[in-house]
Amino acid sequence: MIQIVKYSGQPVDTLFNRASEPTRDVTAVVQAILDDVKQNGDEAALRYTEKFDGAKLTSLTVTTQEIEDAFKRVDPALIQTMTRAGENIARYHAMQKREGFIDAREDGVVLGQRILPLQSVALYIPGGTARYPSSALMAAIPAKIAGVERIVMATPPEVDGNVPDVILAAAKIAGITDIVKLGGAQAVAALAYGTQSVSRVDKIVGPGNIYVTTAKQLCAAKGAVAIDTIAGPSEILVLSDAATNPAFIAADLLGQAEHDVLAASWLVTDSPELAKAVQAELEVQLPALARRDIARASIDNNGRIILVPDLKTGCEIANWIAPEHLELCVDDPFAMLPLIRNAGSVFMGRWCPETLGDYLAGPNHTLPTSGVARFASPLGVDDFCKRSSYLYYTREALLNAGADAQRFAMSEGFTAHARAVGIRTEETK
Repeated sequence: MIQIVKYSGQPVDTLFNRASEPTRDVTAVVQAILDDVKQNGDEAALRYTEKFDGAKLTSLTVTTQEIEDAFKRVDPALIQTMTRAGENIARYHAMQKREGFIDAREDGVVLGQRILPLQSVALYIPGGTARYPSSALMAAIPAKIAGVERIVMATPPEVDGNVPDVILAAAKIAGITDIVKLGGAQAVAALAYGTQSVSRVDKIVGPGNIYVTTAKQLCAAKGAVAIDTIAGPSEILVLSDAATNPAFIAADLLGQAEHDVLAASWLVTDSPELAKAVQAELEVQLPALARRDIARASIDNNGRIILVPDLKTGCEIANWIAPEHLELCVDDPFAMLPLIRNAGSVFMGRWCPETLGDYLAGPNHTLPTSGVARFASPLGVDDFCKRSSYLYYTREALLNAGADAQRFAMSEGFTAHARAVGIRTEETK
């Protein structure tokens, strides 16, 4: 049963439990896989796919015909739903696209910034106990909007060597045709270093298990590829007054708990009555869940109901926790929003469950976890772009700035830097 704890000024981290991913060291195993794939290419990737996924493949790539056939096999109603979701995701992320700027001054100086899409990215879509077509849409569509030239989707095959139809259908809806049947550290190696049939990419985004995460970190540390923020267990914090239906809150908490035994679900409220009602309602709803064993472990070990003296204090606790998902279940959530600084995504009001953000609304569902919402952001168009600056000086502008530039360089002991300016200004005399 979920615990109810009362906040009375004690350190916030004593009020709740945020489970962490397993910390066992798989570095040596992963490094061996990376080195093998880097040296032996497709042969090694195919070998590891058979070893870890049980699939004996003759090719790592998915054909256009496979994509088309899979699309036709998916329930048309689900195709319609995913198409609608894709449209919402595209509409939202199109507003994120930024343009560069130019600052042309009267003194002969021109400064500017360019926003450039990455040339190639890989989207890692995990397999295992569940498949996530929603993650395919959430990763692919912002990359397309950013203008990335080559987008590769990597996902592990089933034992029969096929990628699940629903993943291929989501890829087609998002406009992705470059798909490889690879998972685990071998997928990261192929994408970071390239093989005979998989060209290397500039960045890899998407969550994975400890082997995928370690592989991404090792490759990034060596400058082979850029990676996104490392994802931890999923989490939700519901901040509510007494007026919310406790069944709503219990359903939202369980929606997060069914992800993983390490997932965390928290309720922060100023109502003792609501706290007790939600505690009881969780026990009513839990037995009916398909993933009830997972949800039970998550709720019992990581779930908390935190009683606060008022909702302003609740906002302070939410900012300290910096949850991945934050629900503001109050009558006027827009009045409360300015008090919130740290959250991956904020769900406003009593009629906006976190499920909408996972699948349909449009904002990205790949969010900062483990408290890094203090400084990190959701996946978006910016993650598939880079900034580049440029400078232009006329001769007169250099003469005007030269002495300052030389003085600064000399203060740091860089005489060659100073000379690069001086040799030009002397020539103009």
